[in-house]
Amino acid sequence: MAEQQLKRNTAYKLRIGDLSRGKEIIENEKLSCIELDGKRIVRINIIANVIEKYETDLAPKEGVENPQSKKYLTLTIDDASGQIRLKSFGDDALKFLKINQGDTVLVIGTLRTFNNEVYIAPEIIKLYDPRYLLVRKLELEKNKPQAPIDKSQIKDIKDKVLEMIKSSEDGIDADKLIMEIKASPEAINQEIHKLLEEGIIYAPRPGRFRYLG
Repeated sequence: MAEQQLKRNTAYKLRIGDLSRGKEIIENEKLSCIELDGKRIVRINIIANVIEKYETDLAPKEGVENPQSKKYLTLTIDDASGQIRLKSFGDDALKFLKINQGDTVLVIGTLRTFNNEVYIAPEIIKLYDPRYLLVRKLELEKNKPQAPIDKSQIKDIKDKVLEMIKSSEDGIDADKLIMEIKASPEAINQEIHKLLEEGIIYAPRPGRFRYLG
């Protein structure tokens, strides 16, 4: 029955930071869903980098028939908009032991909460090419209604672009700027072009920028 329920719930494509904008709906002391942009989100589909891995064996409780220890695995993932933990137990954890820190993964799972922490109980974790992090961001940005950007926001984007380029001695790729700055790709590219025209930065090769200082 639980499996059928999971199949009925759409696994929404999101960025991790989007979850902080939603409202947690608690029913019977459990997380029922997160309400976000008119949707009731139970399952999610996320592409992110694994930044931390922890695994251990939980000691069996006294009186439990099965004497074997129970595997417990957590993976912390980050997609440049935020971080969230994946938690797996027992046989489910065994399926994901080959996933390691530094991997880029696609995760499909159910949102849950414990001790005021929202986490994901993963159903699927697949290794992905890191370039799909940018593909996912562009895909979601494209579907978002774009509000007009005021002058203060434009200055903030320009300052962040310049700060990231300045802090990188060997230069930085446009992909990284687009991934990590919370703004539309169009707005970021516009400020990059302005900085190039002003002679503040230069491109040692296409798509990579360095500070001219």
